[in-house]
Amino acid sequence: MDHSTSAEQPAEPVPPDFPAFAVSRGRHLLRTAFLLTGGDAHLAEDLLQEALGRIFVKWRRISRLDNPSGYAQTVLVNTFLSYRRRRSSSERVTDTLPDIAVDGPDPTLRLTLLRALGELPAQDRAVLVLRFWEDRSVEETAAALRLSSTAVRSRSSRALARMRATLGESLGADGQAAGGDTGGRTTTDPTGRKAVLGRVL
Repeated sequence: MDHSTSAEQPAEPVPPDFPAFAVSRGRHLLRTAFLLTGGDAHLAEDLLQEALGRIFVKWRRISRLDNPSGYAQTVLVNTFLSYRRRRSSSERVTDTLPDIAVDGPDPTLRLTLLRALGELPAQDRAVLVLRFWEDRSVEETAAALRLSSTAVRSRSSRALARMRATLGESLGADGQAAGGDTGGRTTTDPTGRKAVLGRVL
């Protein structure tokens, strides 16, 4: 009996622009994952690989979107949140930070910020990273996390209050940067919260 018709078909070739996309956006995605994990470089790399795998499976559709990079960020954040849900029952509290490079302009602030991020609930951390590192609006953050805009504002204000308690005046030197979430896009002023998050990298 001829089984040639049931033979496994060769794998469909990868769209040529996916490797280029992965290379061009990989570093930024890794930095985002690093912030989401509170400075766990190894977990950040694992999350990035898993997110890229999910993106690859749907790349033909994703590549036709207006903003594939934004979609990739959403996939990464959701990968992080799903990982946190899976691991929540087996987490262990530790006072030991992972080994990370500290060649930035302010190593002390870097370590303190990573510790403060790591102490936040996973979804609050994701809100801060999207709002003040990715510079997304409240509405964009709400859509990415499948939350209401009110929930995003509430989580953002609560998380910022906890961060301020740890970082003090380092979080923002002027009233706008140190204040609550206003709901719009963040300032690009060097003293703003995005600049402080940027120091982690």
